[in-house]
Amino acid sequence: MSNLPTPGATLYSFRRCPYAMRARLALRYAGVQLRIVEVSLKAKPAEMLALSAKGTVPVLAVEDRVIDESLEIMHWALDQHDPDNWRLMGAPEAQRQMAALIAENDQVFKVHLNRYKYAERYPEAPMEHYRAQGEVFLAQLDSLLQEQRYLLAEHPSLADMALLPFVRQFAHVDREWFAQTPYRFLQEWLQGGLESDLFLAVMAKQ
Repeated sequence: MSNLPTPGATLYSFRRCPYAMRARLALRYAGVQLRIVEVSLKAKPAEMLALSAKGTVPVLAVEDRVIDESLEIMHWALDQHDPDNWRLMGAPEAQRQMAALIAENDQVFKVHLNRYKYAERYPEAPMEHYRAQGEVFLAQLDSLLQEQRYLLAEHPSLADMALLPFVRQFAHVDREWFAQTPYRFLQEWLQGGLESDLFLAVMAKQ
């Protein structure tokens, strides 16, 4: 599809939410023209709640459609325009790996991340226990990055952008700990992602 402005597109977002981050990354990369509404999680706007009863960001309202899952928003954005082949078209095995990585991130790693970041809410185990559980995924990613600059190719893919905000959050719970881990390739990948023009643009305060 051509990269045409999408009139009337609105994204309800929260700047530091990793799900909202990855939605913004894909939308900006695809060149989708939209209005971003920064949501206060303590006072969610009525118009967002009317669109999506879930009450969580991100929510994309576009034309006659509402999308309230971040990964679905990313796929929708790439359907509009994917100039650098984030979807890894023509590489079915890499696409299978990509789907598996994102599922592992969303369904398993995110659970460990939540318990590590908010360990006081889960007193049945120490913080280090939850960190060690999440660290299994970090080691897997570092191993992939020993093969090429990005997770599945020599250029960024949907996997990199879908995972970046969550690895960032995990690393920032205890930056000194993360800096001394043996995951040098993952550290470089994360730093490169956070310093990229795309990430800096979507994190700029509105």
